[in-house]
Amino acid sequence: MSNHFIYLDHAATTPVDPRVLEAMMPYFNEKFGNPSSLHSIGQQAKKAQDSARKEIATILGCAAQEVVFTGSGTESDNLAILGIAKAYAKRGKHIITTKIEHPAVLEACQHLEKNGFKITYLPVDNDGLIQLDDLGKALTKETILVSIIYANNEIGTIQPISEIAALLKKHSNPELGRPPIFHTDACQAACSLDIQVDSLGVDLMTLNAGKIYGPKGIGLLYVRKGTKIEPLIYGGGHEFGLRSGTENIPAIVGFATALKLAQDSYQKEAARLTSLRGRLLTGLQKLPDIILNGHAQKRLSNNLNLTIKGVEGETLVIHLDTAGIAASSGSACSSGKTEPSHVLLALGHSKQEAYQSLRFSLGRSTTKEDIDQVIEQFTTIINEARQESGTY
Repeated sequence: MSNHFIYLDHAATTPVDPRVLEAMMPYFNEKFGNPSSLHSIGQQAKKAQDSARKEIATILGCAAQEVVFTGSGTESDNLAILGIAKAYAKRGKHIITTKIEHPAVLEACQHLEKNGFKITYLPVDNDGLIQLDDLGKALTKETILVSIIYANNEIGTIQPISEIAALLKKHSNPELGRPPIFHTDACQAACSLDIQVDSLGVDLMTLNAGKIYGPKGIGLLYVRKGTKIEPLIYGGGHEFGLRSGTENIPAIVGFATALKLAQDSYQKEAARLTSLRGRLLTGLQKLPDIILNGHAQKRLSNNLNLTIKGVEGETLVIHLDTAGIAASSGSACSSGKTEPSHVLLALGHSKQEAYQSLRFSLGRSTTKEDIDQVIEQFTTIINEARQESGTY
């Protein structure tokens, strides 16, 4: 095993950037006040919260009052789906999403199905892209919300969010007096893509600090002004009445710092990671029967999802870990489950092929030397595993 552990699971979570941690530290034990308190210690925290919210709003191109802090990306997705459903149920009970959403969206939608809502789950093609025609045909006078992931966490495929927004603007819902509300889960996108809300055309957008070298346990939901939404958590009326609970000031400060660092460097970093990802794919595909999952070009710069015929993904994850390499056999939020990836099944893969999948997700620490080491170790592991299985 190498002394240097190679971490290629950044889609699951990222380490906290030292600059983010430095920004957070004073708010744990020096400026520790409750931002709702009137005394100076509390107002220090309130000032930091307001400053972080404004910084994030500037990055997103929105007003500070449109940024709502939550406890996670999952909570933000739930607030978007369930909060809109509660607010607009009298005007329509139809929601459109896709078959490859994160479970935070899918399970919220499934909950609504049990409570009188109709959910349309759009199919995707073999590359993981929705077809705009399918979306257009699915829209009805009852449609109140469309939720489509910006970049998929498993296969990295990027959906045409601005084109979807343009299509929705042409379909006004008479009951709403406006087009259906448009939500996107952009948790995987902030390190690689533009997240300006007006250029995307979204009404709601989910982000999560733990995916962008910020702290875990903090997310946000962008809520466009004029969009009615009901809270899921009640109490002191924090976050403009949409998310009660004493605010996590260190995490909020860390989130703003992480998002600024990510967006300041995303184009340069995306180009670097695209090159490294290509090197990894070329090296691994020298082995037989290794298939790329997701769109070859319209994908996140750091994502490489493969089907490795003849070997189960979980087996490979264990062998790679022993060799000092961290990868994933599927979505981190579904780890521990034995069901095959719903995303890969939606792409048309068999259950066996879905079980034989592996995801590498590169990050800031990834080097050319790391990639070459992974190719070398992976080649040895695959050859041995296939010989043991007797399939090659």
